[in-house]
Amino acid sequence: MAPIDPHSYTDSTHPLTTHISLSLYFDFPSSTISSAALLSLSAPHSGDFTLDSRSLSISAVLDPATLNPLPFTHPTTHDAVLGQSVIVTLSNHSQLLIVSKTAPSSSALQWLSPPQTFNKSFPFVYTQCQSIHARSIFPCQDTPAARIKYSAKLNIPRYLSAVMAAKHVDRRDPVSGECYSACDDSLWCGEERVVEEFVMEQPVPPYLFAFAVGELGFREVGPRTKIYSEAVPGVLDSAAREFAGTEEMIKVGEGLFGPYEWERFDLLVLPPSFPYGGMENPRMVFLTPTVIKGDATGAQVVAHELAHSWTGNLITNKMNVERKGFTTYAERRIVEAVQGKERAVLNIGIGWRGLVEEMERFKDNLEFTKLKTNQEGIDPDDVYSSVPYEKGFQFLWRIERQIGRPAFDEFLKKYIDTFKFQSIDTDMFLDFLKANVPGIEDQIDLKVWIEGTGIPPDAMEPASEIYTKIVSLANEFKAGRMPNEDEVADWGGQEWELYLENLPKSVEASQVSALDARYRLSESKDTAFLQLAISSRCCNYYNEVEKTLKEVGRMKYLRPLYTALVRGTGKEEEKVFAKRVFSEACACYHPIAQGVVEAILAKHI
Repeated sequence: MAPIDPHSYTDSTHPLTTHISLSLYFDFPSSTISSAALLSLSAPHSGDFTLDSRSLSISAVLDPATLNPLPFTHPTTHDAVLGQSVIVTLSNHSQLLIVSKTAPSSSALQWLSPPQTFNKSFPFVYTQCQSIHARSIFPCQDTPAARIKYSAKLNIPRYLSAVMAAKHVDRRDPVSGECYSACDDSLWCGEERVVEEFVMEQPVPPYLFAFAVGELGFREVGPRTKIYSEAVPGVLDSAAREFAGTEEMIKVGEGLFGPYEWERFDLLVLPPSFPYGGMENPRMVFLTPTVIKGDATGAQVVAHELAHSWTGNLITNKMNVERKGFTTYAERRIVEAVQGKERAVLNIGIGWRGLVEEMERFKDNLEFTKLKTNQEGIDPDDVYSSVPYEKGFQFLWRIERQIGRPAFDEFLKKYIDTFKFQSIDTDMFLDFLKANVPGIEDQIDLKVWIEGTGIPPDAMEPASEIYTKIVSLANEFKAGRMPNEDEVADWGGQEWELYLENLPKSVEASQVSALDARYRLSESKDTAFLQLAISSRCCNYYNEVEKTLKEVGRMKYLRPLYTALVRGTGKEEEKVFAKRVFSEACACYHPIAQGVVEAILAKHI
């Protein structure tokens, strides 16, 4: 066996899947999905054929032409990172049909009971398949090297509706015999059921497979954009205001990077348990409600997910170590065009500070400060960080400074047009760079940037009037001077984030209280402020920390707050506090977030 990806059982000598037809039956009482997946391969194959799975119950593998069973093995033991292989014996087959059922603990799915939702009346389920969790919904070659088209039939309770990162085709009554033996026909076709049909006509990597089912409503904010969420007017109306400028951003992106290839750019605001700020699923971006702050900063998260429409979705890295730097660079170009250069510089400054902190986080494992890392045997969720985003951005920014923005823009457009709808590796990108920017390897040390640890010496902290002012005020705080009202009168969320992130990690508790008394920062649930309160052992704010950890499942909040509580010695009370809060809150976290917090607690307690 020759693995194609350290995070997949997929064999590089086997044909790749090109299309999957899915029939999915949602059973909310048991928190399971019964599925039939018809896989079409790029070429007929004889012999063993290997797929990825995780915590799936597989009842049959069939020849779709005859419905005769195909021999397969599916071990009961599983690898902590990879899950379980599914090995099917094929005989000149180009298609196979797999009938399976998810576990209630599926790592891609979060099932929410009515009390865990906004409307408190209906259940909800949604996916998060990045990086290697599609395999917990149906068996597949769960690697970005395998780009697939797909169709899907979602059989759901009639009182709910579904959205998907695909084109919606129909909502209709079930038809007998269409479930490919996924479940009992009498269940599939009950009067209380309905089928939502979708199709994805462009090939995408499996980690971009996404759906949500619940009581959903929407607002239209542009010719290509609807905002979806649970049918709660306050959430929908706030989101529609926050993201009203989406169409302008799409047009800016097209001007910078070429045509938008995905037809729709809809947004789904999920319940607060969603573990990320946003997920770039094509046609249907998933967002946390925490980005809706009323000051348009949430639009920058949308700009990042939009940028993935060209970098990540259109061109994908063959392995799960994705070059997020392309998307971060593209995001900041969109922000600069829409909101101005100073706003983009603030983003770069916040990112720079985050990159410096990640270097400290990985000081004992410098492998994960590289852009091209060896992740053999490593769970990508455990080492998720801003390094690929911010160091990758710095790398591209360095090239731009070397050759000039006009030349770099021309290079980017050519790169995207050349490799669109393909999965490529780092060497292919570097070969393309050197071929199209002659002599670049003599001007920039590409090996240091790609394979070196830490921050390269020719990386650059941003410089602008507002950035310099904020950092200077943060330095003055160390000497006991708090900014006055005039100095912060026009600050929004990002300015405060940059200021707080540049403060010393531990100050006097009285200073924290005084800062909050003047500017009421605790009310914003700003992660950086709560981290400062924890590191300063300012116990007055632990109630707010607890409230935040119980209300929000976004890992941007969970990872730093739990880490601040348990890291270091002499903090036994905080460790007890962290364990208690997690035990009471974990049922409301997505399985990915649960695993991340469990790893933090296991490391420090």
